[in-house]
Amino acid sequence: MATTPKQRAAAAAALATIIAIPAEGIRQFAYYDPPGILTVCYGHTGADVVAKRKYSMDECRALLTADMQKAVAHVERCVPGLPVPVLAAFSDAVFNLGPGLACSRTTSTAARMLYAGDLVGACNQLPRWDKARVLGAMVALPGLTKRRAAERSLCLTGVP
Repeated sequence: MATTPKQRAAAAAALATIIAIPAEGIRQFAYYDPPGILTVCYGHTGADVVAKRKYSMDECRALLTADMQKAVAHVERCVPGLPVPVLAAFSDAVFNLGPGLACSRTTSTAARMLYAGDLVGACNQLPRWDKARVLGAMVALPGLTKRRAAERSLCLTGVP
């Protein structure tokens, strides 16, 4: 059982990565995802992504590890002490969508529920976050729908 903060974070990152890898897939050359964001490896984005460059598998694994650790730390800062499966589910969502989902009480019902301690309600909000802007319109993406369902399922294992 994960008892120290480091153990909790490592367990949550490992669980979140289990969802992220098949959801993201691996692309060693940078590409534009459906919303038009330059992406590489297992969904890594940012100013450091270089178009047309081939990334090694070791680089891809290192990027995913660092990205997931950042996501876990972000959720933990926003809502400390969540059960590991809840932390993991929201960490994958934050890795994929950004911190607003778990941290912005002004824009996210899920964040308000997390802050209020309504973990079941928060877990049940995850499927609502399956849309992305494509050609100016918000549309549900099948891959996001499947991913949010996996996160919700994991999340609910962490609540009584």
